[in-house]
Amino acid sequence: MKAIVQERFGPPDVLRPTDTDPPRITGGDQVLVRVRAAAVNPYDWHMLRGDPYVARLGGGVGLTRPKSRIAGIDAAGQVEAVGADVRGLRPGDEVLGFCPGSFAEYARTTADLLVPRPATLTAVQAAAVPMAAVTALRGIRTVGRAQAGQRILVNGAGGGIGTFAVQLAAALGADVTGVCSARNADLVRSLGARHVVDYARDDFTDHRGRYDLILDNVGNHPLGRLRRALTPTGTLVANGGGTPGRVFGAVTAMLRVAATDRFARQRLRVLLPATPAGPAQEDLRAVTALVDAGTLTPVVDRTYPLADAAEAVRHVERGHARGKVVITIA
Repeated sequence: MKAIVQERFGPPDVLRPTDTDPPRITGGDQVLVRVRAAAVNPYDWHMLRGDPYVARLGGGVGLTRPKSRIAGIDAAGQVEAVGADVRGLRPGDEVLGFCPGSFAEYARTTADLLVPRPATLTAVQAAAVPMAAVTALRGIRTVGRAQAGQRILVNGAGGGIGTFAVQLAAALGADVTGVCSARNADLVRSLGARHVVDYARDDFTDHRGRYDLILDNVGNHPLGRLRRALTPTGTLVANGGGTPGRVFGAVTAMLRVAATDRFARQRLRVLLPATPAGPAQEDLRAVTALVDAGTLTPVVDRTYPLADAAEAVRHVERGHARGKVVITIA
């Protein structure tokens, strides 16, 4: 099969197309997926670079070289084969979910990390859903506890997570403010934001207004300024920050958020990116139900063929993607 592999940590240039053997079913709960499309996430370039370096100590990334030879985690495709214990999925079913090694023609995962693909979505749109939509759901609903009538601000509203988060908050009946670039202002408004802040011209932490919930997907403001933009009992959900090559990346900032929460009247929470860990299938079912209901619509910035996966990752790493970037696999 054709796949995108990395033998060492580094920039997107270390990714290379190659031919390799497809994975095989080795466990009763496993599913082999014929990948049709795979989304690119900031998670992917963090894994690519082994960044932040402290993450390598945890064992999931790899210490001196990547633990996963084939990149990618989000996918949409068709079930090719299933293990003996799998129920509810069979060859030919169209699915989406978390498939480690998704930058390839085939990827192996487990049944609990897949859900049926909504009939209203193309494979490209479906691939844009898993990590971004689940992270947004957890940030707005699960951790943020958003409610109707609240003033909610989404920092990074034009990105993959942000475009889903704005839609979720608006659907709950919140008064949504999106922080994004000027070129994304109309898009963010169309997703349900009543107010838009152009980050190049204005700093939302300088406003006199206060927010009941801030979902920070960027990490470009000090904690003190973010707290100043909250109501006295408001909630900050910190999700993001850190740049390639940093030893600690966003870890230091997130530890500061967690430590300050112990002494603050405000709720200060850290949101880790949605990965296969946790109640993945439950959250995937929740977001696909919202897609079926017309509440959520994936926003796709652009697509790249599998051979250009390095350029796709490079585009996401620059931090200016409009919604999601998706790799197509013939």
